[in-house]
Amino acid sequence: MIAAIENARRDIRMESYIFAADEVGARFVTALAAKARGGLDVRLHLDAFGAGQRSFHNLQRELEGSGVQFRWFRPFRARHPLQYLQRNHRKLLVVDGREVFLGGFNIRRLNSRRLHGARRRRDTHVRVSGPLATLAIGHFDRLWHDAHQLPASAIPKDPKNMEALLVASYSRHCQHRLACLHAGLIAKAQSHIYLTSPYFGPGIMVDQALQAAATRGVDVRLLVPRKGDPLVAGWATKASYAPLLAAGVRIYEYLPRQLHAKTLVIDATWAVVGSANLDYLSLFVNQELVLIARDRTLAEQLQAQYIEDLAEAEEITLSAWRRRGWGARGLEAIGWTARLLL
Repeated sequence: MIAAIENARRDIRMESYIFAADEVGARFVTALAAKARGGLDVRLHLDAFGAGQRSFHNLQRELEGSGVQFRWFRPFRARHPLQYLQRNHRKLLVVDGREVFLGGFNIRRLNSRRLHGARRRRDTHVRVSGPLATLAIGHFDRLWHDAHQLPASAIPKDPKNMEALLVASYSRHCQHRLACLHAGLIAKAQSHIYLTSPYFGPGIMVDQALQAAATRGVDVRLLVPRKGDPLVAGWATKASYAPLLAAGVRIYEYLPRQLHAKTLVIDATWAVVGSANLDYLSLFVNQELVLIARDRTLAEQLQAQYIEDLAEAEEITLSAWRRRGWGARGLEAIGWTARLLL
């Protein structure tokens, strides 16, 4: 991503949920500011909650002093307090209208092997190009201008012939687009479904699709963290285990480090990767962006990574789950109650 920014010749659009005022954040700021001073159109859109509006003050001053166009997504306003509940959880970088980076990576040292070590977050990010770059520009501009509908210029002339799409989670016309998308793809699976989500509680539509797929003999596997971040999020995830296990879904808990990847592979053909967790906030409230691709190369790469992750995970069996103690059940009840806030 840094290399793409440094090689930019025309314009840069970037948005992130978390953009920390640490070594990684400072490196991005230096690269963006240098390009703005060189005359490029550089725009940075950060979430006012996730990026820490107060702690970012010095970096913001450097960016704006260099000519970077900078905006906060929905800072708290007393006149519209409920708007603060919806956050921009997307992670997107578009360079020169040709290179696009998106996925789960926030901008902070926790993702850096060099700075954080071997226990850095396990995450997934992708680089794409071609017609998808036009879509990415439209999605960025829609939030930059606080518009509710995708600009016409961002919609491909013949989407049926595209092998991949960038899909946003939310619009005035459909507030559950990602839930429908995931449920629809799962319903078409014939062989296997490999799903990774650091937060899980997708609601009835996706839950029932997973159970139905497992019931009809599809190999359905779900990879989640052993511990939630925060802990109550993990309790909410575990509260969803019982019906899935009973239907034949195989659930694995990732052990070695914090899991933050959000991916779905179906039949080694379809791949989904982006910023959206399979939980209430991502599917029904926040602004998210995911890549959906019918691309065997990408699907096989994500599937190979999935198999590696399973080797570092522990499978949760139905018999063992039924033997868990009342203390664990009580924590799950707390998580289930709080799931709409996570």
